[in-house]
Amino acid sequence: MASSSGTGLSRTPSRRITRAQTMLVDFPNEDNTTADSELLPSSLASIAPILRVADAIEKDNPRVAYLCRFLAYEKAHVMDPASGGRGVRQFKTYLLHRLEREEEETKPMHARSDTREIQMYYKQFYLKNVADGQYTKKPEEMAKICQIASVLYDVLRTVVPVNRVDDETRRFAKEVEKMKERFEHYNILPLYAVGVKPAIMELPEIKAALRAIQNVEGLPVPRVHNTFNVPDDILQEREKPVDDVLDWLSSNFGFQVSNRL
Repeated sequence: MASSSGTGLSRTPSRRITRAQTMLVDFPNEDNTTADSELLPSSLASIAPILRVADAIEKDNPRVAYLCRFLAYEKAHVMDPASGGRGVRQFKTYLLHRLEREEEETKPMHARSDTREIQMYYKQFYLKNVADGQYTKKPEEMAKICQIASVLYDVLRTVVPVNRVDDETRRFAKEVEKMKERFEHYNILPLYAVGVKPAIMELPEIKAALRAIQNVEGLPVPRVHNTFNVPDDILQEREKPVDDVLDWLSSNFGFQVSNRL
């Protein structure tokens, strides 16, 4: 696999099969940073997900982790070929030295070439982590798994010629894209989404949280004063209906007014 960035690294080494067992990937905590991520200049932040995937699968398959870092290096070279950004030259030099070492130290574990290795690993990853995980993993775990699968497929497409990506691999990749939508992270719950209800709203913990928030039984009904002139014999206040606890708190105590103009 000759590098377009002049690394001198070969993309088509021929290796013998040494081990046929693939373990489930142990995904690191999202808050933990890695050495590669810490060294990454801000101008190259977009390649951070690739480096995180390399770290996540390192123990499971060092050769595929190497291929991930190779893609990260090539993307960094395309983004800043002259290495003019702050810290870019140092980072690219560091990553290049690591790749040169890993090129010699790692080898395909399940196939005789990188093209077959990455494709076999992607299928195994899908079956063990994506297909099975959707029934056993939490939504936040599945979101991470789908993100890793997407990065792996991007790496696969740079290593494997288009006409050599088999139909099963393509089908798995399409399933991952569909699943990513199901397990998408939300900062704000789509309470009033139009059309098909988002999958996140069907989760038991989300339904329970909504029931708890919407339970206003037993709370005193908020009352609001009329702001217009009415005769003295007409009530000066009325009950205000509320939809949930947050609405009740707002009616009784108010929320901080935005300071935006």
